[in-house]
Amino acid sequence: MAFFNSHTNNLVEGKRVGIAVAMAAAAVGSWWWKALRPPRPRVCGSDGGPPVTAPRIRLRDGRFLAYAESGVARERARFKIVISHGFSGSRLDSLHASKELIEELGVYMVGFDRAGYGESDPNPKRSRQSAAMDVIELADALELGPKFYLVGISLGCHAVWAALKYHPERLAGAALLSPVINYRWPGFPRELATEEYRKQQSGDQWSLRVSYYAPWLLYWWMNQSWLPTSTAAKGTTPIRNRFDAQKRNEGMADGTYETRRRVATQQGIHESFYRDMMVMFGKWEFDPMDLSPTPFPVHIWQGAEDHLVPVTLQRYISSRLSWINYHEIAEGGHRLYVIPGLGDSVLKSLLVQSS
Repeated sequence: MAFFNSHTNNLVEGKRVGIAVAMAAAAVGSWWWKALRPPRPRVCGSDGGPPVTAPRIRLRDGRFLAYAESGVARERARFKIVISHGFSGSRLDSLHASKELIEELGVYMVGFDRAGYGESDPNPKRSRQSAAMDVIELADALELGPKFYLVGISLGCHAVWAALKYHPERLAGAALLSPVINYRWPGFPRELATEEYRKQQSGDQWSLRVSYYAPWLLYWWMNQSWLPTSTAAKGTTPIRNRFDAQKRNEGMADGTYETRRRVATQQGIHESFYRDMMVMFGKWEFDPMDLSPTPFPVHIWQGAEDHLVPVTLQRYISSRLSWINYHEIAEGGHRLYVIPGLGDSVLKSLLVQSS
């Protein structure tokens, strides 16, 4: 009898252990699932979401795109430029050209919050193609004409590369300022790309790996505290250029740095920063170095002391795409717009010297 009682007790205990293990596994699974899934975006204009303060257009897929105009009035402009902002940027980013030159040339500029940034609706299907299409639809909604100029800043240049690939017939010219590169573009010599990749901070290397190989894991990766994450996303990348360092220090001191970051990510950091990383550093369906020459001018501006984009790789791109006008700024860093007079140089090169 004792044997049966013991056996029965063991079975009961075994069931209890099994139930406990199953419950623990379910709890871990639930925790892991929640850790992987980003929170729902706080869409502008929705209940509990940030307010809408900017003019917006409605895209064909139903999303809203916020924009800001500058320069001369659209109706009397000789040149019309769309600007695609960079990481942590906004629709307010511009070329910082002099008012006198803008008036003299008759330049109209429109910046827009890229999908998920500022007051533009998130796009869970964001890609290089959708980034280019957002530009085209904005230009059509504002009636900029059959052709317009496109300027990209930093990571926002992926929209320019995509427009050159998919919609070159709509462009009158293009400029890329400090265009961020993807180390895994096939056109790069593997040894050169690997050498520059290994010079990056360890957290940036790992974040780029996750963006490429496991983008579904990126939200969790960027929010865990055990392993290093992207210094670029945190704004802590070491800076060796004096202009960039001065600008960052000023922004941190007066609060503009944090304000820009907060506005950029107000609908959710995953919808802005992290989707940017997945699009820029994920698997591209084309290699910019395979693009064909264009009948219109294309320019690249690169700082020799850029702490985010290796100048050696930018030089290699320009050597492969010899039809692109390459401008290297000896004392320039990544934030080229802080260099006095550079905005005027960009406008003159793009609109006057190339025409």
